[in-house]
Amino acid sequence: MQTHRVFLALALALALTASGAAKRGVTAEDYFAFESPSDARISPDGKQVAYVLTTIDQKANRRRTAVWSVATDGNSAPRRLSAESFNSNSPRWSPDGTRLAFLSSRNTDGATAAEAQIWVLRLDGGEAQLLTNLKNGVNSFQWSPDSAKFVMRSRTGPSDNVPPAQRKSDVRHYTHISYKFNDTGWYDDKRSHLWVADATAGAAKQITSGEDWNDADPQWSPDSTRIAFVSDRTGKEYDEGHNKDVWVIPAEGGALTKISDHEFEDTQPRWSPDGRQIAFTGQTMRRQFPKIYIASAAGGTASKLVSEQVDLVPTALHWGPGGRELRFQTGFKGTEHVFRVDVATGKLSQVTTGERAVSGFDLNEKAGLMAYFSTDFRHLDDLYASALDGSQQRQLTRLNTALWSELDFAGVERVPFKSTDGWDVDGFLVKPLGFDPSKKYPMILSVHGGPAGQYGVDWNHEFQVYAGKGWAVFFTNPRGSTGYGEKFERGIVNNWGGMDYQDIMAGVDAVLKQNPWIDTSRLGVTGGSYGGFMTNWILGHTTRFKAAVTLRSISNFVSDDGTRDGAYGHEDDFKGIVFDELDQYWNSSPLKYAKNVKTPTLILHSDNDFRVPIEQGEQWYRALKHYGVTTEIVFFPRENHNLTRTGEPKHLVESLNWQCYWFDRYLNGNANAKPPDAF
Repeated sequence: MQTHRVFLALALALALTASGAAKRGVTAEDYFAFESPSDARISPDGKQVAYVLTTIDQKANRRRTAVWSVATDGNSAPRRLSAESFNSNSPRWSPDGTRLAFLSSRNTDGATAAEAQIWVLRLDGGEAQLLTNLKNGVNSFQWSPDSAKFVMRSRTGPSDNVPPAQRKSDVRHYTHISYKFNDTGWYDDKRSHLWVADATAGAAKQITSGEDWNDADPQWSPDSTRIAFVSDRTGKEYDEGHNKDVWVIPAEGGALTKISDHEFEDTQPRWSPDGRQIAFTGQTMRRQFPKIYIASAAGGTASKLVSEQVDLVPTALHWGPGGRELRFQTGFKGTEHVFRVDVATGKLSQVTTGERAVSGFDLNEKAGLMAYFSTDFRHLDDLYASALDGSQQRQLTRLNTALWSELDFAGVERVPFKSTDGWDVDGFLVKPLGFDPSKKYPMILSVHGGPAGQYGVDWNHEFQVYAGKGWAVFFTNPRGSTGYGEKFERGIVNNWGGMDYQDIMAGVDAVLKQNPWIDTSRLGVTGGSYGGFMTNWILGHTTRFKAAVTLRSISNFVSDDGTRDGAYGHEDDFKGIVFDELDQYWNSSPLKYAKNVKTPTLILHSDNDFRVPIEQGEQWYRALKHYGVTTEIVFFPRENHNLTRTGEPKHLVESLNWQCYWFDRYLNGNANAKPPDAF
C-alpha cells in the first residue's frame, strides 16, 4: 500500500528550498496538480478516517479518485487502500469494524468496468473482493447496523430487458414536461430504486420500483429491519412535482409507511439512536428554507418542528451525541460551519468557528470524535479531527504541501456596507499580489451564481489567479444570497436586476471610496449563471466597466424558461409563469437593454448546458454584434453548466485562461494578448 511518507519528505525539502527563493502567484495550470479530499468516514473504533482523494491525470484529461485512510491521532502518514489505475470512492466501514466497503469501476480481471460496484476489503488482510453485480451499477450504498446487509441505489427501466439490437427506434420519446437535466443530459427510461444485498454473498433483491419516480437517500433503522428513504410518490416528479416525502419500507420489501406530512420537499431522513423517531428537513411552501422536523418512525402522527431559530439552509443532517441534538452544516455569512440544535429546547448554537469553510463532517459518539474538511482563502481542503464540541482540533492531512511551497497567495478582507435602501450587505476585497499602495491597480467585480448561494472566505482558484495577474478582486453577497436568513434570500423575488443590482453597485462604490489605489478607469466585471445574468444586466445599465466576461449566462428569460432543464422554473422568482407575466420576463431580460452596452465582452458557454441553454449565449453575442460592441464568443464542446466546477480539466483551465486573456487585453490594454486557442 502506498503512503505519503516519501511525498511528505519531498515536500519538506521543497519547502526548505523554496523558503529562500522567490515565490510566484497561482496560475490556471496549477489546477492540474491540486489534490482534493472528500467523503470522510470515521472507523467504528475511532482510530482511522477513510476518505476519497481526487487528483488530475492531465495526460488523460480525467480526474482520478482513490480511497485513503489516516490515523485520527495525526501521528502517521495517510495510506492508500484502493487499487491503482481504477477510480474508487464512497468508503464505508462495516459497523462491526471488520471490513471497509467502497465503490469501484473495475472488474475482477483487472479491466475497467462500465459501472461501479461494491467492493469489500477485509481489515485483517487480503485484497478487496467484488461483491455486487447489478446491471446498471451501484450509485450509493449503506451498511446495515448489524453489518449483515447493504441497502443500495441503482437505476433500472424497461429497456434493460431489450437488447440494443432488438430495439425498433433510437428516437427520444417523452410524455412528461421534464425530459432532461444539466448534469445527466437527456433522460432515459431508467429510474433510481433500492436494492438490499447480503454483505457476504452479494445476492441482491430489488425492494422498490416505479417508472414515474426515483427513490433516494436510503437510511437503515438502528435494528436493521427497516429503511427510510425519500421519494415523490405522487407520480408528478417529471411533471413539475415538488412533493418529495419520507417513507419507511421493511428491509425485505413490502408496504410503505409515510412519515413526513408536508406538501412540498421533505428530505434527509435520519433515525434517532433508539429507532423511535425520524428527523428530516421539510418545507411547507416552495422556495422556503428547509426546517428541521421530527416524526414518529411508526408514521400516522404529525411531525414536530424542532426549532424556530434555524433561519439557515441545513444540509448533511446528523443526530448528535445521545440523541439530544441534531447537527448540520450550512453557509453562514460568507463561511460554512457545523451547527447544532437542542432537540428539547430548540436552542441553536455553532460548533465549528473561524473565517473558513467546514464541510463533510462525520461523527463517532463512542470515540468522542468529529472529522471534517476545512478550507480558507489561502488553502485547499485538508482533513481534520476534533472533539465533538469542536475543541482539540488536529490536522490529519497536509495535501498540496509541495505545490504550496512554491506559491504566494492573496488574502481576503471583509468590506461590509449599506445598500441604497439601508440593508446590510457583505463584500470582500482581494488585493493584488505585491500590492504597493502608491500604485494604481485594475479591479474585477465578480458576481456569484444562484442567486441562492454565497461567496466567502474559502478557497477560490479564480480569484487567486486574478490577484497573481496584478488585479484586485471585489465580490459580494447581494440579496438573493443564502447565509443571511430567508428574508434576505427572498429579497430578490419579483426584483431580478432591481435591488440586487443596487446592492452590488453600492458595494463597488463603497470599496472604491475606501481604496483610492483602485483605478476607476480600469474596472472589469464577470460572473457565471446568475452571475452571468447580472454581468449582462450591469452592462446594459452602466458603462463604467472597461471589460466583461460572462459565463453560462441568461440573456432572455422568455426563451430560457421554455428550453432549460427545469421547465418554467422562474415563476417563484417572478410574479407568475412566463405566459401570464410576459412583460416582466422581458423587462428582466438583459437582451432588452443590449442596445445600451458599450463594454468589450467575452461570452463563454457550453454545448451541453441544459440549465442555461446555449441559445442564451448566442442571443447575447449576436445582439452585441448587431449593436457594434467588441465581443467574442467561445463554445466548449462536451461541457454542461458545471464547466468551471466539474468540466474536463483541460477545459476548466482553459476557461480561466480565456478570462485572463480578455482582462489582460482590455484592462491592462495589452493589444498583444493572445487567446488560449492561438497557434
